[in-house]
This record gives sequence, C-alpha cells and structure tokens, in this order.
Amino acid sequence: MMFLDNIGFVANAVSMVLYFMMVMFFDVATAATSTTNLLGTTFLLTVVGGFISDTYLTRLNTCLIFGPIQLLGYMLLVIQSHNKDLQPAGPCGEKTCVHGSKAALLYASIYLLALGGGAIRGCVPALGADQFDYKNPKERKYIASFFNWLLLSITLGASIGVTFIVYINTVKMEWDKGFIISMSCSAAGLIFLALGKPFYRVREPGNSPLFRVLEVFAVAVKNWKVKVPENAHELYQVKNRHEKPITHTEQFRFLDKAAVLGEGRSAEGKKWQVCTVTQVEEVKILTRMMPILLSTIIMNTCLAQLQTVSVTQGSFMDTKIRNFTVPPASIPVIPLLFMSVLIPVYEFAFVPLLRRITGHPNGITHLQRVGVGLVLSAISMTVAGIVEVKRRNQFIQHRQLISLFWLSFHYAIFGIADMFTLIGLMEFFYREAPAGMRSLATSFSFLALAIGYYLSSALVGIINSVTRKHTSNGLGWVEGKNLNIIHVEYFYWFLAILSVLNFANYLYWANWYKYKEEEDVAGDEELLLRPSNNPSNVGDTTVPASFVSGNQQASLSTQPQN
Repeated sequence: MMFLDNIGFVANAVSMVLYFMMVMFFDVATAATSTTNLLGTTFLLTVVGGFISDTYLTRLNTCLIFGPIQLLGYMLLVIQSHNKDLQPAGPCGEKTCVHGSKAALLYASIYLLALGGGAIRGCVPALGADQFDYKNPKERKYIASFFNWLLLSITLGASIGVTFIVYINTVKMEWDKGFIISMSCSAAGLIFLALGKPFYRVREPGNSPLFRVLEVFAVAVKNWKVKVPENAHELYQVKNRHEKPITHTEQFRFLDKAAVLGEGRSAEGKKWQVCTVTQVEEVKILTRMMPILLSTIIMNTCLAQLQTVSVTQGSFMDTKIRNFTVPPASIPVIPLLFMSVLIPVYEFAFVPLLRRITGHPNGITHLQRVGVGLVLSAISMTVAGIVEVKRRNQFIQHRQLISLFWLSFHYAIFGIADMFTLIGLMEFFYREAPAGMRSLATSFSFLALAIGYYLSSALVGIINSVTRKHTSNGLGWVEGKNLNIIHVEYFYWFLAILSVLNFANYLYWANWYKYKEEEDVAGDEELLLRPSNNPSNVGDTTVPASFVSGNQQASLSTQPQN
C-alpha cells in the first residue's frame, strides 16, 4: 500500500509548488509556503489518525475509512486541473490569483488529500509492526527490518512518482492526467490493504491515550498544592491484570501529584480525581520522548527547502540531457535511487557488521541513527548554499546555465540523512511508547515533519521581512520570482548554522534519555494483546481475542496458550 500510495503523494509533494506557480499563478514565496503548509497539515493529521486508531477504530479500519477521503481530494484536483474555467485566467500581479469558488475548490481538494493521506500514515507503521510478536526473540529482530523495508517501499514508490508523474505534470503540462494516475495508484493500494484484512493481527482500540495524558496533567494541576509523599509506595496504584504496572521514576515529580489520593478520598479512586502510578509513568515516558521529537524539527525545515526552493532553483538551471528535458521537480529521484540501493546494503551488510562491533541487535541504537541524520542534514544545507553560489555566479558572469544535476549533491546527502532519521524515529517511538499509544507515538515522527514544514513557512516570512530592509533591490533572501537577484544561498547557510546548533542540543537530550528495558517492552506486548474492554474468559492463560486474524478470532478466543 505504501509503495503505491507514495507514487502520487511524493510526486505531488515535489511538484505542487510548480502547480501553484504555473496553473494557479502564485508567486514564488506564496507557492512555497502554500506547499509547506499543505505538507505540514498532512503530517500533522497523522496524529489524528494515530489517535483515532488507538481509541475508536482499529489501525486497519482507520486506513480503510480515510483512504476514500484521500481519493475524493484527488477527484476534485482532477476536475479543477482539467477544467480551465475553474482556474485563474492568468497572472494578475498579486501573490495569488485564485479567489472565490475557485479558491474554495482548490483548498478543499488539497486539504482532503491532507486529511486522508495523513490519517493513513498515522496508522500504517504501527499496523505493520504489530504483525510481529515482541515476546518471540525470533520475531522481535524483524521489527527493525520491517521499518527498513517500509522506507524502501516508500522510496521505490516515490522514485516512480518523481520521474513518471512529475514528467507528465511539469513537462507535458497534463496535470489532470498526473492526478488521475496518482488517484488510481492510491486506490489500488487501498484495495491491496483491504484484501489482507482476514489475515492481519489487529489490535482492538482501547481507552483514549490522549484523554489518559490530559487526565494526568489536569489532576496534577488541580493538586498543585498537594505535597508528594517521600515514599513512592504511598502513591495511588491499582493492580489490574489487563494493565502492566510501570515502576515509579523520580523524574518530573510534579506529575506525581496526580497519583496522590488525598485525605478522605475513596481508595478506589475516580476518573479525573486521581490517576494510577502507571498512568502517570506513561505520561512521563511521552514527556521524556518530546525533546527527541523537537530536536528533529530543524532537519525537517531543511527538508521543506528541498521540496520548494530547490525545485525552484532547478527551473533556473540547464535541464536538458541531449534532446530530453528533465523536469526540475524530478531531481529528488537521485537521493531516492541512492536510498533504494543503500537501504538493502544497510540491512544486509552494514547492520550485521555493526552488530558484531557494537553487540547491539540493530547495529546502532535508534538515537545514534537519528544523530547521524542530523549531522548529514547540516552538511546538505551547506552544500546547497555552495551550489547556489556557483549557479548564480555562472549566470551573472558568463550568462550560462549550470546543469540541473549540481543539485544532486545536497539531495543525495539529505536522502541518506532521511534514511537514518525517519526510520530511526519510527522504531524509537514504537518501541518506547506504552502499548496503547503506539499508533499515536509513531505518528510523532510525522508530527516533527509537520512542525518543520510550518516552521519553514514562518522562517521564509521572517527572513524576507528582515532581510529586505538590508538589500539594494528591496527584496528578501527568498522573495520574488527571479532567483538571480536574491540570495537563496544565505538562507541555506542560515539553516546549516541552525542545524549545527540543533545537533548540539540533540546530543544533550540523547545522552539524557534512558531506554526501556527489553522485559518492559515485552510486557507491553502482553498488554497490547489483551484489551481491557474484552478480556478472554478463561483467566490469564487464554489467547487474547483482540489480536488475531479476522477469520481465526472466534476459534482462538478460548484456547490456552502453549
């Protein structure tokens, strides 16, 4: 499904900025910010998908419900891109020439795409990893491999999208056909996912993870005057065979106020009155993960430039190979091809080698993998600035266009960075999060992308407003439609400096973080398999009815485990 869905998704991610400029007649800055806002919203909505699948629907059913919403968004895009009457007549000298019903149709279509695509991406990683039993050492090692193959599937789909579909969109200028192909691929992926429904291991939804988190913060604030007892055993805890107890920790002592029962209260406790130690510790786990999440935002801000500013750069370069014109939006195929080769090499050669050196089952830890990506992203932005200087000087001094493939250097470096960071984060959040919050937690990887895209839009606006006061032509570093009279390279180098500072911040938090023990993760797997709202009826020795394939659920619900 992710292979097919990303054929259209990634193609649109890199070419939508040109759709806004060429068809909807946005200026460069508005097209770039509109694209980053769209992608930011998509990845922000992964949290919605993760929340719904953890609370109300299964991860599988969430995908099957939100998939058609994405297809509806494609349908509206097809209609508008095909019908000239639904498009602006031409350039109007404003930041955007789309108004009224035409604007309503445009934004309805792209944000339906964001809602459907975002919700799907909030569920698929956890759904795939759920198919492996963490308590089984033979299956446990394949979870890391699954995330690698998930990235490879995304990469292969993206490679087709940024070549074939982007060519149709930006060279043939047949945007409607490009959107039809994207829609067809997504529909086929949805059908493939649905065909596997009888065979998947599916976790039943449980108590709302978001409400459990909010409850802890609300009760802690309510009890802010209450003194936390020195002895942690005095805090409120309930033994529940459907909830694995988590040992109390000393970090974030303020949150322990939520587990203070208080004088005169019933020992049973009530919702929004007192929380168990386990519930408080779940929130502490998520809180400890937040600095790691926030440390990847700058990297994703850099990624946004590769999908907007760098694509615009390509339109000011020589895009021909003999008689063939390469679409500027297709240049990301270079890092994608790198990744398509490097992911299997990483899986079959690099990981076994590192495993022998470090003794770690994954070769290097999740946070080390993320750190490698952060370093490479800073290098990528530095190289991007150097290439822009060369491009600009060559045109101004010699009236020559340098080859589009000069962009491949920083694209390739960032592609490798993304390989390390994105999948490292997904596996990190899946492993470390409490069992009932795994969809929500893995969606945090995409949440960092969302914040990065929004930050990119904000930075472009701020940088332009500040720098236009100090340039001779009155234009900011990333303003207007002519890259030859502005200084995009300064913006790249500014991001490189931010990336270096961010990496120093990340090192502190990565060293501070303490991983969960293997037995705690295995215990979470047991909780994952045993829903509190539908316990098995033969005591603790039954196979959980909620985590079996659809056509086996009735027959397994009363059989004892081996």
